[in-house]
Amino acid sequence: GKKAAAELREELKKEVSELKTKYNKVPGLTVILIGDMAPSQIYVRNKEKSANEVGLKSEVIKYPEAVEEKTVLDKIEELNNDETVSGILVQLPLPKHIDKQKVIETITPSKDVDGFHPINQGLLMQGLPGFIPATPYGIVLLLQHFKIETTGKEAVVIGRSNIVGRPMSILLSQPGPAGNCTVTLCHSKTQNLNEHIRRADIVVAALGQPEFVKADMIKPGAVVIDVGITRVDNPSKKSGFELKGDVDFSNVSPLCSWITPVPGGAGPMTIAALLQNTLLACVRRNN
Repeated sequence: GKKAAAELREELKKEVSELKTKYNKVPGLTVILIGDMAPSQIYVRNKEKSANEVGLKSEVIKYPEAVEEKTVLDKIEELNNDETVSGILVQLPLPKHIDKQKVIETITPSKDVDGFHPINQGLLMQGLPGFIPATPYGIVLLLQHFKIETTGKEAVVIGRSNIVGRPMSILLSQPGPAGNCTVTLCHSKTQNLNEHIRRADIVVAALGQPEFVKADMIKPGAVVIDVGITRVDNPSKKSGFELKGDVDFSNVSPLCSWITPVPGGAGPMTIAALLQNTLLACVRRNN
């Protein structure tokens, strides 16, 4: 993921430079961060760093956790009307008193670079141009980068969230690069889950349970994409914790033809895909 994301960022850097030369426009990404949750702060910092690296104009608007919902919605409306802002992203999760769906639907679809708006999700469902959620899009770009054959393969996606699982299952089944799979979407109510996973040529684990996927679930030679990232206490580490994915990496990796580590796998590709969406938003507004 790190390697592929670095190469994608280099390509984006050239495209941003060309856009500036051609239209005198610089894509702008504005992130709204509410509260002081450490993981969210880290994600936002990484997004800001990567955006600056490729030449995007990056802004982070921070609010305390107690901020009123109306304040956030009013700010989004202001950004919707700001021509210098190409993409708007509200970092999730949100405090309980703020309606996540209302926030998502307030972002104008043409600036919804996270791809969460119902209009963009509907366009994805129909295979029409819109914005694809960054993590599934990053995984597609990763599969394409390493020329991993997907046509006719059995794919299992574990987790059915609107952010990763559902869009991932649609992308893998659609015609085109990194598509044409036969897809099974598994979740907490799936019966005989292990049997479904064992059949898979491609496994995407996105359920948020550390080391859930064990070696005895994986078919030898499978491609495994680990989307999960959870802090697990570890007193032997200086930080007092370590990051674990949804896959038991040390035992599963010897069986795989390809596998993403955590951290350094799907994460960097998610940010690269977000930057790609921001560039695309700017291009569409100028065409």
